Amino acid sequence: MILTVTLNTALDVTYRVDRLRPHGSNRVRAKAERAGGKGVNVARVLHALGREAVVTGFAGGTAGAALRRDLAEAGLPERLLPIAGETRRTVAVVDESAGDTTLLLEPGPTVPAEDWERMLHHLGRLLPGAAAVVLSGSLPPGVPEDAYGRLVRLAHDHGVPAVVDADGAALRAALAAGPDLVKPNADELAAATGLADPAAAAAALLDGGAAAVVASLGPEGLIASTPQGSWRARPPRPLAGNPTGAGDAAVAALTLGLVDATPWPQRLAEAVALSAAAVRAPLAGDFDPDVHRRLRPLVDLHPLHPPRSA
Repeated sequence: MILTVTLNTALDVTYRVDRLRPHGSNRVRAKAERAGGKGVNVARVLHALGREAVVTGFAGGTAGAALRRDLAEAGLPERLLPIAGETRRTVAVVDESAGDTTLLLEPGPTVPAEDWERMLHHLGRLLPGAAAVVLSGSLPPGVPEDAYGRLVRLAHDHGVPAVVDADGAALRAALAAGPDLVKPNADELAAATGLADPAAAAAALLDGGAAAVVASLGPEGLIASTPQGSWRARPPRPLAGNPTGAGDAAVAALTLGLVDATPWPQRLAEAVALSAAAVRAPLAGDFDPDVHRRLRPLVDLHPLHPPRSA
């Protein structure tokens, strides 16, 4: 079982428009509403791949109840903790003409200190049954900045590898705990290190305490820095669509590679193909299986540096 932790869960609303007109009226062609948050999206991808995943985090209010119902309808097991605050909503506006998406992200409910302590005890009961834990997404107000660092250490206390997909202070605090993998995007990587070169920035996070670093570079694929070597992996061509859940699909593939001890080149090729297939799906957490299957052998993969032990 892979446990996904989404402290700031969301009810995701996706609007599709033919062409987004800023400062004007936009007629919505289609609308979808479903349980969201980065860890929830990871769990959906894992479930679609036939692997067991359990969703946990906080959920509250009307939106939280809707989130739970959607998870049940999708057949995704959840162990969410109830809180008094209202689960946030996020809005994705997909511009069909441009193949691009605009996101509106609410901050989330304030989590009281006692609820954070409840979460630590809750995870302490769930972790012994997990093969890996994914800690992803923003932190809701009230949760300490070093939350992911504490959760990485908690996971390691139970012998469970931890994957972190976060940014800013949450990412920097997690590094000191030695996460088994961190997966920032290009902007998060630059912000965390102050370095413009992705390869140098990924190496800096490795030196900062992460056991491995994989950064998503949007249509340009992934870059990885590990003790076994560094690689660049690209899809054969950029794909238009909804990129909202692409990074989460990559995290799902990378976590499976960690659990299954898949060699890094194959792990990265799978992550690129699955991420590209997610772009071609209409909603975050889904992927196009035909695109995934077709792109997997076509991923351009080449090493950047030899292993650090060399």
